[in-house]
Amino acid sequence: MMTVFQAALRMMKLPLFCALAGTAPAQAADEPGDFTHYVLALSWNAAWCQAEGDARNNGRGADQCHPRHAHGWLLHGLWPQAERGWPEYCRSALRDPSRRMSREMTDIMGSSGLAWHQWKKHGRCSGLQAADYYALSREAYEAIARPELLRRVSKPVTLDPDIIKQAFLEANPDLKPSGIAVTCRDGQIREVRICLSKALVPRACTAQVARGCRSQTVEFLPMR
Repeated sequence: MMTVFQAALRMMKLPLFCALAGTAPAQAADEPGDFTHYVLALSWNAAWCQAEGDARNNGRGADQCHPRHAHGWLLHGLWPQAERGWPEYCRSALRDPSRRMSREMTDIMGSSGLAWHQWKKHGRCSGLQAADYYALSREAYEAIARPELLRRVSKPVTLDPDIIKQAFLEANPDLKPSGIAVTCRDGQIREVRICLSKALVPRACTAQVARGCRSQTVEFLPMR
């Protein structure tokens, strides 16, 4: 039986094997643990590489952009959220992660530098120890199925962002349309954001997060 996602691709007259930001927060209290849920942000690596990564290291490119990694959706972060706004850069007496701990997140985040930045900006606000925050981030990432079809895209394709959303919904039956948002920037798909309870149970996103991409057609790049 043809899924909605597959039907959408067929309507675009693309073979299945070929088809395939942000606003200032209304700040929540910046106190560790003072939040209601999380947003799991998944970044499409190819879009980040084209926009930023390829220029890193004096033009040699960031390591995560090298084809040997075959990165698709990487973990951008697990962000504490309030019903209005979100906390950032909370002051905390918790011990920061070691370099080794941040380096061990590279397989799902692309770089230890991103892992460290996410801890500083978001992890301290979780109220968790660094090791526990990293472990919870990995658990959340691994609990979401990343659609295999999106990894088969062989060339840039223009599509409706809702196709990406539908692909995730079909790959994750527990997700609801109200609990996922697709973001775009400079005419390209950049991220998928999924709202989760503190126990990592899917839930509806707030209006601020659910806004998502407002363009009707955007470009989706093939995996690097």
